[in-house]
Amino acid sequence: MAQPVPLRRVLIVSFGLLVGGGVLVTGLVLALALPALASPGQVFVVLLGVLGFSLAAVVLLGGWLLTDRLVRPMEQLVADVRRIAEGEYSHRVAPLPWAEFEIVRDGVNEMADRMVHDQDLLAANILSLDRTNRELVEARDQVIQAARLASVGTLAAGIAHEVGNPLGAIVGFTDVAVSRARRNGADTELLEAIREEADRIDRIIRTLLDYARPREMEPGPQSLAEVGGRVQELLDRQGRLEGLDITWRGWDDVGLEAMIDPTAVEQVLVNLVLNGIDAMAGESTPRMRVEIEVEEGGLHGLPARRDNDPPGVNYMHRRRVGRDFSPEGPDPMFTADQVVVIRVADSGPGIPPEARDRIFDPFYTTKDPGRGTGLGLSICARLVEGMGGKIHLEDAPEGGAEFVVRLPGVPGGDTE
Repeated sequence: MAQPVPLRRVLIVSFGLLVGGGVLVTGLVLALALPALASPGQVFVVLLGVLGFSLAAVVLLGGWLLTDRLVRPMEQLVADVRRIAEGEYSHRVAPLPWAEFEIVRDGVNEMADRMVHDQDLLAANILSLDRTNRELVEARDQVIQAARLASVGTLAAGIAHEVGNPLGAIVGFTDVAVSRARRNGADTELLEAIREEADRIDRIIRTLLDYARPREMEPGPQSLAEVGGRVQELLDRQGRLEGLDITWRGWDDVGLEAMIDPTAVEQVLVNLVLNGIDAMAGESTPRMRVEIEVEEGGLHGLPARRDNDPPGVNYMHRRRVGRDFSPEGPDPMFTADQVVVIRVADSGPGIPPEARDRIFDPFYTTKDPGRGTGLGLSICARLVEGMGGKIHLEDAPEGGAEFVVRLPGVPGGDTE
């Protein structure tokens, strides 16, 4: 592509040729006309006419020259700049014929490119800040939930201790009364009913104690295929899977490992499956899906600072998406290369919207009175968090509830 010609040079040459041509024409006309003129008056008239014609020609041709060479390119430049100034940042100034205008054009287009870049960067940072704000709100809710659970745990431990002693006495007296009634041939039905209800209270108290004083867990690399196999065998032996269309997906991968406490994972899985079975009670074709998969850890999603980011701007908020700066140390879910995801979904009626925020609260249950203590999901949440994982509720494609458990994979290992 040829280099643009400077406008100053073109104008100087053009006007020089125009003026020189006018002078040359005037000189030729005078040279030819003067010998035929008889008086000075005629010479003056001819001279005045020739000069007027030459001046008119210079003005007309000069005006056309300025319009064609200067005014029209300037109007095009102004129109393109106005479109950019009005917010059409994707528009660019069209190529111009003169070098001076090309310098202006390049500057305006570069400025528009920077504006588009800064606008995209601003949009990305707004999205990042929104995401960070959501994560902060979730972290705050988790802290509130943890404090609430700790308070409830302390209260539960005290209640269990205070109720346990008189309950033990009631059980002992009931057993004595049953023995005496049997020796005397009396009816023991009421006494046995009392004994059953006392046993039920005892189970609730033991659950409270498990919740209030969970055992210390030391997660280590464990095969999830073995854990899943034991859970399936346990539920099969209890007959809880009869009449249920259940799919176990991904559990046959013997190389799949995670940093877990196997007993805790078994307890979580059994609780979630049994909850799903209870939710589908009365359905003609209950379906359940228990699947496991692997996804990348949080470190893989870190946005890197780009070389052309504007100086003086701190983009650290775009990378603080885990607990890597907290006093407790790095979040295993964030620093793990891979995260193991367990999904337990059912085709039941799902969890009502008003219950979603409280589903993991202690003593909250959607079951009918007498069918649950409301501690199962709370214990599951505590066990999962004790292994450095997370649990939350989603809507299942089957139409029911889907509980999602995420656990940190083995550091430096291959969990695929």
